Amino acid sequence: MPVNLTANAIAAIIGGDVNAKPLVQVLEIKLIGSTQERYRLIISDAVATEQAMLASQLNDRVKTGRIRKGSVIQLIEYICSPVQNRKIIVVLNMETIIPDCDVIGNPMYSESDSVPGKPASSGPRPSINNSVSGAHNSSRTSYNNGKTSSSLNQGGMQSFHPTVQPPYQPPPNYKNHGAIMRNEAPARIIPIAALNPYQGRWAIKARVTAKGDLRRYNNARGDGKVFSFDLLDSDGGEIRVTCFNAVVDRFYDTIDVGKVYVISKGSLKPAQKNFNHLKNEWEIFLETTSSVDLCPDEDTSIPRQQFSFRPICEIEHAESNSILDVIGVVVTVNPSVPIMRKNGMETQRRILNLKDNSGRTVELTLWGDFCNREGQQLHDMVETGTFPILAVKAGKVNDFSGKSIGTISATQLFINPDFPEANGLRTWFDRGGKDTASHSISREATLGGMKNETRKCLTQIKDEGLGRSDKADWIAVKASVSFLKTDSFCYTACPLMIGDRQCNKKVTKSGNSTWLCDRCNQEFEECDYRYLLQVQVQDHSALTWVTAFQEAGEEILGCSAKQLYVWKNEMQDDLKFLEVIQNCLFREFIFKLKIKEETYGDEQKVKITVVKAEKLNYSEESRFLLDSISKLHLAKYY
Repeated sequence: MPVNLTANAIAAIIGGDVNAKPLVQVLEIKLIGSTQERYRLIISDAVATEQAMLASQLNDRVKTGRIRKGSVIQLIEYICSPVQNRKIIVVLNMETIIPDCDVIGNPMYSESDSVPGKPASSGPRPSINNSVSGAHNSSRTSYNNGKTSSSLNQGGMQSFHPTVQPPYQPPPNYKNHGAIMRNEAPARIIPIAALNPYQGRWAIKARVTAKGDLRRYNNARGDGKVFSFDLLDSDGGEIRVTCFNAVVDRFYDTIDVGKVYVISKGSLKPAQKNFNHLKNEWEIFLETTSSVDLCPDEDTSIPRQQFSFRPICEIEHAESNSILDVIGVVVTVNPSVPIMRKNGMETQRRILNLKDNSGRTVELTLWGDFCNREGQQLHDMVETGTFPILAVKAGKVNDFSGKSIGTISATQLFINPDFPEANGLRTWFDRGGKDTASHSISREATLGGMKNETRKCLTQIKDEGLGRSDKADWIAVKASVSFLKTDSFCYTACPLMIGDRQCNKKVTKSGNSTWLCDRCNQEFEECDYRYLLQVQVQDHSALTWVTAFQEAGEEILGCSAKQLYVWKNEMQDDLKFLEVIQNCLFREFIFKLKIKEETYGDEQKVKITVVKAEKLNYSEESRFLLDSISKLHLAKYY
């Protein structure tokens, strides 16, 4: 059965028509690119020919033979991009109508087309490198997903009924409308996934899902300022937009998270993956001529946010510095503490713990404004016995002392969101998940694999010789604080950040007003203060001395070492200082201990370190004791 190709299809596409869905024939296929496979086609409408580039997600059509020389195809999604003074058709989605067919019509080959058996001009050929089609790689998966019918690709010509094509309509001539130039006509809105740097005119309609802080910088070219925001469109495409200097003044106050905008006249450059976690290889840079127009009507087709939640148990095996989404129940929140960054600016840090139904918990470190904003709200909720659900968008994985999550500038926090995942987690937690045992993938996991710590009493440390083997012993004890040394409860520490972790090395006074860190080889005006507590704990069987460092010290005393130091030594507020100390005395905790024999001079001593101090939850402790009694009762009969 003969098939008629769509008349004037090539001219229509070059003229700007991308809605016709024409039938064309493939006359040539060539593999190009050294680092990434790309396929260049020559397509024909039976009269004219033109070069086309196949999007990378369609490469398998060539490899499996569903597209080959002679194939008749129908273009479903495509754009036309200018390259070196000529147009290149980029095929984003298509159907194979006839897998193999003789050449239809008598196509005229352009100067840059090279088909065996046909004369070609010796003129220059445009260089089409990988970057032309690089915009059409995996970032277009969601854009094309579900639009390809495999039955047409595998079917024969006997069952094909060609789509009736509308007559070709030439592109509108804006010269007939007075003084309006063609370039001043409204740009056509395209999906984010279809953006590439070789488009002359484009517009996208998308919702702002995140807005970064205004940052100032200084380099060889002088001072400057910059901010970025993230966009999401109705096809699920995401891209980051960045503004510098004068452009910041135009758009910083205009952009609001959650609003929908039409954006055009920006330039596209490769995304800097060290700072950009979005799944798009391009990033938009707005210019003084760019346009950002607010859409007055709410577009419900564009989601407000897009998540890809990972269970906490999977984060244990995630790559360091990777960016991911996580959701969990907030079970503990530590106090906020001040931290000095390397640039001399002070920031805040707050650590909390998330728990989910995968049987794991993970530490989430909040930095900066998150500490006093969402962090304080979460702290107040947990203190009153309310355990909120927290969804984290774009958290950064750290692998120092086990796996943990930290906030970055692009992170977003959602407290008790109305998501199906959040509702399911709340139901699980309220129906028993609160009382199920969970093991932390942070801190303890690396320190000694303390995932199944054994509950013991203090007298067993000596009786069983714990800590005297080659490896450390890890146990949990229920005990209370009976005494705490207050003459040297903290040390002066380096506040500078090494990567995403604080240096913490002990620093010494250098001169009258500065501190010196030997590791960082830098001086600074203010140091940090970190706990180094010597605590006497006791239970029903014995008492012993333990050492508690920063995080454990904050859990025991309920405030930062710096705050306690200020009360005692700078404000000389003895009443407040003594109040904090007395409030922790005789309070019961579940202490998770690391016990290891160490050498001091020529003497061997067993050192006991507090890894974690959890306030005693009496209902959970009662269930633990009842369960222990049941096990003893059963053991008597067996």
